[in-house]
Amino acid sequence: MCQVIGSAALSGLRRRSMLSAMVGAAALAATGSAVAAPASAQSRPPTAVKGYRTKLVLLGTAGGPVWYAGTDRVGISSALAVGDRYYLIDAGDGVGHRLRASGLGSPGKLVGPLDTLNGIFLTHLHSDHISDVNNLLSLGMSNGVPRNERLPIPVWGPGNRGALPPLFGPPPEPPVVAPDHPTPGTVEMIDLLVRAFATDFNDRARDNRQRVPDQMFEAHDVPIPPEYLDDPNGDPHPRMSPVTFYEDDWVRVSATLVQHAPVFPALAFRFDTEDGSVVFSGDTGTSDNLVELATDADVLVHEVIDRDWVEQQFPEPRSPVDESIIQHLLTAHTTIEEVGPIAERAGVGTLVLNHLVPADAPDRIFRRAQDGFSGRLVVGHDLDHIGVGARTPRR
Repeated sequence: MCQVIGSAALSGLRRRSMLSAMVGAAALAATGSAVAAPASAQSRPPTAVKGYRTKLVLLGTAGGPVWYAGTDRVGISSALAVGDRYYLIDAGDGVGHRLRASGLGSPGKLVGPLDTLNGIFLTHLHSDHISDVNNLLSLGMSNGVPRNERLPIPVWGPGNRGALPPLFGPPPEPPVVAPDHPTPGTVEMIDLLVRAFATDFNDRARDNRQRVPDQMFEAHDVPIPPEYLDDPNGDPHPRMSPVTFYEDDWVRVSATLVQHAPVFPALAFRFDTEDGSVVFSGDTGTSDNLVELATDADVLVHEVIDRDWVEQQFPEPRSPVDESIIQHLLTAHTTIEEVGPIAERAGVGTLVLNHLVPADAPDRIFRRAQDGFSGRLVVGHDLDHIGVGARTPRR
């Protein structure tokens, strides 16, 4: 479950008031062969690592939909750049501005940064991971998509879960949104977004001779074998081995199910390039599927949540409801104490913490993730660039 306590909990309200204030969350950390990571994403130029053909670029590193005060972190999104192309992993709040500041794509007005985007990959359909997908579809027309040689740009993500999630907590049951179509997957979501903004798309196509979204983007549901999808409300997630579903001249992409119940399907992705491999956990609790996917990867980009912070939102004495919500949060996410041993089991070289919860905590809190991990740890910040593999020799 991608939820943390919102503003009501943070202001000290008791449990009954907090239930209505729960909001999405998770954490992110970054590490790699080389890292450039100045302190403030708002006030600094893009950081860069020289001489790497493949680079991980952290765009937004805040976990959940909270607009945190006192931090420059924006919504969750990452990019993997390979040569002169890049791939976007999730599209949280602020992704367009972060892409512009990252140095990816072409710098010219109306030319980039989406002119070199090769694909969009969505780990799951919680709002903090997809809130700016529509901005890519619509504003993309004025930010490089028409100049992209890759059209239509593929958009990959989870399919329709097939059933509503179970009700958490006591009755009454809330109303069902869109009861005739309550759980659309990626293909259906993109179609619905285009329909919702048809006035804009048609106006710009007819008045400015701009392309329509179907000419620019093509949505796909990640083809997880159906035998792993027949129980969307099962907990834990089914055990499976990775499925390779996408390949082009630069990358091969594999996916597996991860533990983010009740959200389903929730996916992790592995990108294999000639320079090395990078795995994105998405939002997940501990998962053997993820360990298998990440085995011997160069970089694991993993969410993280601070257990102490979660427990502080529910002071003692706690009711049974309080305790159940704490466990609900902690089993759907990975704590600081858990993430290092997960990376160690997978044998990864660098662990990058991302989707940080709480996003306004100091780095020293998340550096405890080094315990149990013998590799390199990076606590991610927006606009960090992390080299993957060996430097390209100078000519």
